[in-house]
Amino acid sequence: MDVLTFNLNNPSRQRAERQLAWLADRQQHVLVLTETAPSDGCEFLAARFEAAGYRVVFPRPGKGERGVMIVSRLPVEDPGTRFGYLPHRGVSVTVATTAGPLDIIGLYVPSRDATAPKTERKRRFLQEASAAIPAGTTGNRIVIGDFNILEPKHEPRYPFFKPFEYAFYEGLEAAGYCDAFRHQHPQAAQYSWVGRTGDGYRYDHAHVSASLTYALRGCLYLHEPRTRTDRLTDHSALAVQLDVTPTTQLPVSDPTTPATAGALF
Repeated sequence: MDVLTFNLNNPSRQRAERQLAWLADRQQHVLVLTETAPSDGCEFLAARFEAAGYRVVFPRPGKGERGVMIVSRLPVEDPGTRFGYLPHRGVSVTVATTAGPLDIIGLYVPSRDATAPKTERKRRFLQEASAAIPAGTTGNRIVIGDFNILEPKHEPRYPFFKPFEYAFYEGLEAAGYCDAFRHQHPQAAQYSWVGRTGDGYRYDHAHVSASLTYALRGCLYLHEPRTRTDRLTDHSALAVQLDVTPTTQLPVSDPTTPATAGALF
């Protein structure tokens, strides 16, 4: 049972076509796609996956907003987790596995600058996300996506991150969640986003509930989408492998195969 998160960076239609070819080669059962919008590129991806038989959960953000799209090879159900503030940035599904129901919560936390409105917007979303996400000591759950925050011991240390941003990461640990990458790679320094000056940031995360720690068999960053010459996006993807088995799968086909106009629109 494998899950991948990938920041689309709200692609154009042309870049979305290249992203689709890359995503179609992935073996993960569930894709958590962040920085989505009701744009030509994101609508193209959603339509192609749906036409190929995948389940697509994509609450469209309003104008100027960004959100999360979940694409699944597995049947999905609504787990009941609700985000009252910016709900398109916290999207969740449940899939059936041999270990029981598995909740997947995809997050795209707002970025911010030094201005008070954007700082308060991010603070409020993180506070409400902390309240909405169930305790990691209950159920089987992955909280995954682009958190736009760093772990408190991130190297290098950047002075412009605020205590409330580190507090969200610490709160997940206090609630019983485990940072999957750090659990697998205690000393590794890898980054999912690199600025123009070459500074690295581990913005994309996956946290698993306590019951899934025993089933965690891998967690790694896939840097190719960010580093290849035709750069698919500005983030590395993050893949999580769990030693549990889905109980059912959908009869999906290759989403890169051209579909009819009726299927697409």
